[in-house]
Amino acid sequence: MSPTTPVLLDRYLRHRRAWEVTLWILLGLLDATANSIVVIMDHRRGSMTFDWWEPVTWEFSSTIVLLALVPALLAFDRRFPFQPGTWRRVLPWHLLATVVFSVIHVLGMVALRHVVYDMADSSYRFGPWPRELVYEYLKDVRTYGFVLGVVYLYRLLLLRLQGEARLLVAPDVGPPVEAVERPARFLVRKLRAEFLVPASEIEWLEAAENYVNLHVRGHVYPLRSTMTAIEERLDPLRFVRVHRSYIVNLDFLERIEPLESGDARLLLKNGTRVPCSRRHRQALRES
Repeated sequence: MSPTTPVLLDRYLRHRRAWEVTLWILLGLLDATANSIVVIMDHRRGSMTFDWWEPVTWEFSSTIVLLALVPALLAFDRRFPFQPGTWRRVLPWHLLATVVFSVIHVLGMVALRHVVYDMADSSYRFGPWPRELVYEYLKDVRTYGFVLGVVYLYRLLLLRLQGEARLLVAPDVGPPVEAVERPARFLVRKLRAEFLVPASEIEWLEAAENYVNLHVRGHVYPLRSTMTAIEERLDPLRFVRVHRSYIVNLDFLERIEPLESGDARLLLKNGTRVPCSRRHRQALRES
């Protein structure tokens, strides 16, 4: 890994959500453009009479609806994630979801096509619905699998580059070097390297799907855990739950900014602002 990789990765992670949305849109537009060109060339080769805007409308209407469905697909996957011990249980749910995914996709793209054709003073005919629905489903189930495949590969690559944190476990032979139930350090695996991160250096923790992100000196290390599970393992004199999705290290807390709603905003020494819910605000005051 080159010296510039960590810098570029940190910049990417700071605006990760915006980059992800942008990349999905770019991929969709490139795919729709390429498919439109191919369809136009095929139609001209076959001497079929279509205006150029018709294949463009077909492809872009399909892509627009597919892009709109990506957030819902990802949310569904967070509810039913594919994991080594659960994939058999969640597979039927995903197969059912492909049907819903395809029906919404077809209804959405047909509606968009009718709008464009009406604007062009023309008429759009989808074809026999039973046959076309089956045809579109066979394409959509592949698209569904492709999107999930890309997402899982992306997450795996990001974990390898970013580094994944793990709790130290008791050795197979002999007593543990430190208390396993109240870890003083976390093991971080990053590419081919392993190093230990002291728990005292964790500034704040944030829930992120199936992980809890550990924020340490400007770096983020995902830990496969729930907030409740990791909260039970942290020192309660140092780490305080301030929100359903956040835990802060009191050593790095600079000030509490009350809000009119009864909630609060916490300012950490590194400049980070973390929300504090009304429910946890009193417990923070007593810490």
